[in-house]
Amino acid sequence: MRRDKLTFAMILAIPLMQILLFGYAINTDVRNLTTAVADEANTHRSRQLISELQQTQVTNITLRVATAGELQSLLRAGRISVGVHIPPDFDRRIVDPERAAIHLLTDGSDPTIGGIVDALKQMPLTFDTTPEQDRKEQVEVRTYYNPERRTPVNIIPGLIGVILTMTMMIFTAVAIVRERERGNLELLINTPVTSAELMIGKVVPYIAIGMLQLAVVLVAGDLLFDVPVRGSIVELYLAASLFIAANLALGLFVSTAVSTQFQAMQMTFFLLLPSILLSGFVFPFDGMPRFAQYLGEALPITHFIRLARGIMLREADLLSMTGALAYLALFSTVAITAAALRFSKRLD
Repeated sequence: MRRDKLTFAMILAIPLMQILLFGYAINTDVRNLTTAVADEANTHRSRQLISELQQTQVTNITLRVATAGELQSLLRAGRISVGVHIPPDFDRRIVDPERAAIHLLTDGSDPTIGGIVDALKQMPLTFDTTPEQDRKEQVEVRTYYNPERRTPVNIIPGLIGVILTMTMMIFTAVAIVRERERGNLELLINTPVTSAELMIGKVVPYIAIGMLQLAVVLVAGDLLFDVPVRGSIVELYLAASLFIAANLALGLFVSTAVSTQFQAMQMTFFLLLPSILLSGFVFPFDGMPRFAQYLGEALPITHFIRLARGIMLREADLLSMTGALAYLALFSTVAITAAALRFSKRLD
């Protein structure tokens, strides 16, 4: 243990990290979902309803738009999780048990959003003139992109990110270390290959492997679980190539920071755990504390899951999700540069 300081650090860091993540960052309660409102009534009662929705803490109203069509566009682009549409005749609807008073538009591509339906349906409309009615008759919920709420449809787009993160980081995290242990690094030192060329050479072949893995998951998802790819398959592969490059670059950076393959595997696991827990794959991203969201935003998998769900389920295009693409490109560039700078063409 005294000689292998990294292993000793992992023994302490991994349980502490899990306790902190599950204790502070992970919250299974659906809270603070990004919400937009289209209030076509714009009356005292409609404004009171919006205030009540905000007070539930289930929704976090960040945008106000004019029509339900704009709410659908925001949902498709992944900018909101919930849309609240208040019809122009809202005041008449709230006293009519035969008509829904408001429409809730929810993003069914996110498995954590379904839990808001029951919570919001139970919220009473506290108007003096409103007779007691069943809440279900006043709220109409429209679940987009996965109305049947089939679990595989929600899980598989995110699972692509988890699989690629795990395999790509493991492949490359041991790359430089393996060359050193086998003595191949000494041969590379005697060649004119630069550090940057070596890093790129280690990354490029694995991109093809990642593309093959993506094809396997998509075909299996379609044949076994009928998971659709509603958007452009070309754009999905483009997003995946940037994500794969980001994970490979991160894996190479890890390989330059450790001295054995065992340490490389330890470091990979240390990075993989928060990637799964803080990315929104399992737990609601909007429900996490602010500091945990900052950590999640720094992870490539968070941005890829948004891209994959957007393209596969919401039929979104990359132009509506340029922020996620730009981050993956920036992360890949920074990580590969850092790995090349750390790599030294000499034997320690």
